[in-house]
Amino acid sequence: MANYKQYSMSAASAVAVQAAKDLEAYLRNKPETIEVLNVEDEPSCRAKDIDLIWTYRRSDGEQAVKTIEIKGDRYYGTGNYFLETISNEAKNTPGCFMYTAADYVFYYFLEPKELHILPMPATRDWFQQHLTSFPEKKTSTPVGKNKFYITVGRLVPRQRIIDEVPGVRVMDLAARLNF
Repeated sequence: MANYKQYSMSAASAVAVQAAKDLEAYLRNKPETIEVLNVEDEPSCRAKDIDLIWTYRRSDGEQAVKTIEIKGDRYYGTGNYFLETISNEAKNTPGCFMYTAADYVFYYFLEPKELHILPMPATRDWFQQHLTSFPEKKTSTPVGKNKFYITVGRLVPRQRIIDEVPGVRVMDLAARLNF
């Protein structure tokens, strides 16, 4: 096997579970929140890569709904986002960042509990325009005895997206929820 960064399925799952837990708590604690639904296991939402449906009251009193894709990450120190372009290289399935129908990608660094709110499709449009300027990386995830799948993505400097995509927000959730 080539020299890919390797992740165990259980480690990747633990990151996803913790990210969802923290982000649901963050949204539920916002005073404008009416409801937060985790729809990760709903087939119709999974097909659109939507993890949460957030219903809230806008400042004008009207009710609004936003959809959210969660991306948990343990590698804050790199200064990059890993934006998935191909989910499973052998099957050539598109990566979640390329097709999510969510209004936002909540890119969450478990340590230091920092949330990056990426508006969609604006962030994806910007990414596609600049795709070739970012290094491609592959990760492997074991799925059985001597079996694994390869995920392909690009390492994109966080500061570049923050500077160049309107509407990106960064929040310290540790300070907001006393994690």
